[in-house]
Amino acid sequence: MLPEPAALSLPLGDKAQAMPGPWRSALGLLGLAAAALVLLAAREWAEMLHQWWNIDTYNHLLLMPPILAWLVLLKADELARITPRSFAPGLVLVLAGLGLWSAGRASGINLLAHAGAVGMVQGAVVAVLGLRASLLLALPLAMAVFLVPFGDEIIPPLQTITAEIAVTLTHWSGVPARIAGLHIDTPAGLFIVAEACAGVKFLIAMVTLGVLVCFTRFVSWRRRVIFMAACVIVPIIANGVRAWATIYAAQFIGAERATGFDHIIYGWVFFALITAGLLGAAWRFFEREPETYGWRAADLAATPALARAETGGFAPMGAASAIIALAVIAALAGLL
Repeated sequence: MLPEPAALSLPLGDKAQAMPGPWRSALGLLGLAAAALVLLAAREWAEMLHQWWNIDTYNHLLLMPPILAWLVLLKADELARITPRSFAPGLVLVLAGLGLWSAGRASGINLLAHAGAVGMVQGAVVAVLGLRASLLLALPLAMAVFLVPFGDEIIPPLQTITAEIAVTLTHWSGVPARIAGLHIDTPAGLFIVAEACAGVKFLIAMVTLGVLVCFTRFVSWRRRVIFMAACVIVPIIANGVRAWATIYAAQFIGAERATGFDHIIYGWVFFALITAGLLGAAWRFFEREPETYGWRAADLAATPALARAETGGFAPMGAASAIIALAVIAALAGLL
């Protein structure tokens, strides 16, 4: 059933209320299923929220829920053109998430447990709303991966790269320096590239931004690859330049003053300018508006293979009930 023309012109904030009845029912069922899974993995969700709020490396993840909601609302008109129909293979994704969460909890590897907690909810969306809806929501579903705090694993190599860039630029600028691992010895003092100086926070934030920009603003895969490469390479080089600038400034104003100045510039100015410069350079190459990202319902309707894959689909109530049952069974198993 197609929405009324008036509904299509509503602001994003009102579109959810204008969705057809089957959608309101399906979304309610999805909410119940997701709530059951979040309650099951409440410890992991609490840990992730703690990291988002209290660890500055992951503060940018506080923006992910509103970004995901925005991406979903952009597809509201397209979603209203289809009817949600549960997709049984989506339950396999829920089971896979349950398995990953269980393995992570049993082994004490938080990254696995957190990924499983998010994966369960992603699978629930596919199972309850169906394959067609999941394809329309492919971008926000995929970007939900960024809800998982990760990046600590790449801090050591980033420290090494930063140290090498910094000492090379120090030599080029005429300042004598010796490097031993992560320690850089200069006339102004001994500097160490600590974990906080590795630049992982900015790199992860830029990669997240890069994925968002690539799939909402570009159509060409060539431009997507180039922009993503820039989102990885530019922050790494910029972090090395920042470290060098601190060392170089210390030769004139002292190590203590240079380090304090570095934290202000690093946190509020330098990388903000780098981000603005990167987006500004890409602006003229943008190929579409965010509202047009992804597939359209008409594109999916013209795909016979998709109709065949949906054969045997059932009502969202069945999928939601199965997911809630799985959550209950997993909770009881954990109590035994």
